[in-house]
Amino acid sequence: MKKIVIILVSLLFISGAYAQQGSKRVELMDVVGGTFRQETGVGDVRSMPDGEYYTQMNNAGNMVIKYSYRTGQPVDTLFNTLTARDCTFDTFDDYMISSTGFRMVILRGRESIYRRSFKSEAFDYDVRRNMVKPLSETGSKVMIPTFSPDGRMCAYVIDNNIWLKKFDFDTEIQVTKDGALNQIINGATDWVYEEEFSVTNLMAWSPDSEYLTFVRFDETDVPEYDMQVYGDEYYPGYYRYKYPKAGERNSTITLHSYNVETREISPLNVPIDKDGYIPRITFTSDPTQLVVMILNRHQSLFNMYYVNPKSGVSRLILKDENKRYIDSDWLNAIQFTNAGFLYVSEKEGYAHIYQYSNTGVQQRQVTQGNWDVTQLIGVDEVTNTVYYESAEESPLRRSVYKVDAKGVKTRLSTQTGTNSTEFSANYAFYINRFTNANTPLQITLHETKTGKVLRVLQDNAGLKSKLESYSFKPKEFMTLKTASGYELNAWMIKPPNFDASKKYPVMVFQYSGPNSQTVTDRFEFGWEQYLATNGIICIGVDGRGTGARGEEFRKCTYLNMGELEAKDLVEAAQSLSQFSFIDSKRLGIWGWSFGGYTTLMALCTGNGTFKTGISVAPVTDWRYYDTVYTERYMRTPQENANGYNATSPIRLARNLQGKLLLIHGTADDNVHFKQSLDFAEALVQAGKQFDMHVYKDRDHGIAGGNTRLHLYTKMSLYLIENL
Repeated sequence: MKKIVIILVSLLFISGAYAQQGSKRVELMDVVGGTFRQETGVGDVRSMPDGEYYTQMNNAGNMVIKYSYRTGQPVDTLFNTLTARDCTFDTFDDYMISSTGFRMVILRGRESIYRRSFKSEAFDYDVRRNMVKPLSETGSKVMIPTFSPDGRMCAYVIDNNIWLKKFDFDTEIQVTKDGALNQIINGATDWVYEEEFSVTNLMAWSPDSEYLTFVRFDETDVPEYDMQVYGDEYYPGYYRYKYPKAGERNSTITLHSYNVETREISPLNVPIDKDGYIPRITFTSDPTQLVVMILNRHQSLFNMYYVNPKSGVSRLILKDENKRYIDSDWLNAIQFTNAGFLYVSEKEGYAHIYQYSNTGVQQRQVTQGNWDVTQLIGVDEVTNTVYYESAEESPLRRSVYKVDAKGVKTRLSTQTGTNSTEFSANYAFYINRFTNANTPLQITLHETKTGKVLRVLQDNAGLKSKLESYSFKPKEFMTLKTASGYELNAWMIKPPNFDASKKYPVMVFQYSGPNSQTVTDRFEFGWEQYLATNGIICIGVDGRGTGARGEEFRKCTYLNMGELEAKDLVEAAQSLSQFSFIDSKRLGIWGWSFGGYTTLMALCTGNGTFKTGISVAPVTDWRYYDTVYTERYMRTPQENANGYNATSPIRLARNLQGKLLLIHGTADDNVHFKQSLDFAEALVQAGKQFDMHVYKDRDHGIAGGNTRLHLYTKMSLYLIENL
């Protein structure tokens, strides 16, 4: 076997700021119960159109208050349940403000549907009359309320149909009438669009408020999944919903425009394949330019059209093609200006920003280099200054930059670690969120022009003080070179009373999914510290397929997703034998969702490298997972049968080595419980012993009540007993 070399770099925290400062032991209840939880926000800050003010709900949840960015002082109360006329409720969940400021929609009684979708009781608040009334006269909860640009109307969805409220006339119009559960959806999205494109609203108003455009889903022929829900009934029932598995039929989608004046609905026949996707629609500032973004089913071809909502005429503005796939997240990031738009493409091997005219002609490449842009934040149209976040300093870190019209680049974030920003509407101010491995989240408000810190909004001083009383070792970053010659980013956490002359067991933490990262320079204090307290060294690894290292590293797993990821985890674990203080015969691995899948792959292909593994809510055969996600990386089973076979833990079950704890929730609508059941059956038939635990009526997050504490207690005891 080729000699394995470990290169140690950036051992930043060997004598970290908090290492062993106290004597208090980290307990599991501390981790699960939130003792070390960072204060992660300052409330939902929403810039007003002028960019000089922002709005927030108060802590009591009964007011919307207007603040000055510059001073931080409240200047007005926009809504108050105690003083609004005819208000029948004391608190609310969310709010929306029209462009004019004359109307607000107040939401309460939120009822979750899937991961992102929900419906709520909605109320119309007339600001000038200080009066509250139900938004809809139907008495039903509404989804995705969407103000018209002139603020005189609001569209929303009730039971898969679009409705329209005209405030001037206090009238309510039902726009569509064919909506039906598990058949037709108007304006909202189906399960797979919500889960994989992160979109729940596919309605768009024209800037002149004359047209409402929307996507219609016909999911009648999409295969239906029945999921048993046990509840407290003697005879449990079923939850049925449309779930297209890899290679199966998707919803049939069509695009339509609704003329507010004539109340006519017209089809817009954009050039889209029968099985293509429309992940986003929006308008430019021109009411004749509806932007329709289209992906083919393979998600390797992106076409962007401008469509006239009145005539239906469409023009191809942008075409981007990739030999593997296009990351759909960049479609949501496209920024439109009066002069054109900005788009992030990987056409040169790294994710970079390109600026185009309204006719689709490239005007300039805004960023370039052997590093990835990780977020296109926005563009100040007045100065043509582009703001973005990138990994150009290191794949482990994030910094925020701006590039002016002349191409001059300036770094806005001044601290080394992980930074992210939110700008006011006029880009005069920004809120920066900073953290690194030794620094809990710090939130500061800055003036953009000078970079001056106007206020510290959150410093997590309480958490810093609390950490001083605990005994623990900080995170150390390193690079592991595998037998295949790849340098993988990793971190290590040692026990508080670490003794280099002893041998310690190891637990490998990973997720490993496409474009993900678990090895980043940010503050985290979780289960890994509890395991370290119990004498287990914890190591995190990012193998091939993970993010911020260029397109080739990110996409080399194409058509064989899981194979190289598992190989890297196995080889990274094998390389740990070079550390004298690591017991290479006591290596464990765990993961959740994709991480649970790669745990199974590593146990089935690692030839006994891992003594123990814990797999939570895993995929066990990509044929069982949804179309959009799976086919993006694997194409269909009909096209790539060999790839699906080679990456299926079910087909590899006979090769399992090591102790396994398999965990799943029975009501997981994302990765179905059947995935674990079928893998368990394959292990039974292969004569492989394993342990399994099931959580009744729990979804993919396996939470609620005492569930999380029970889950982590079970996993901890399993490791302590078997590692």
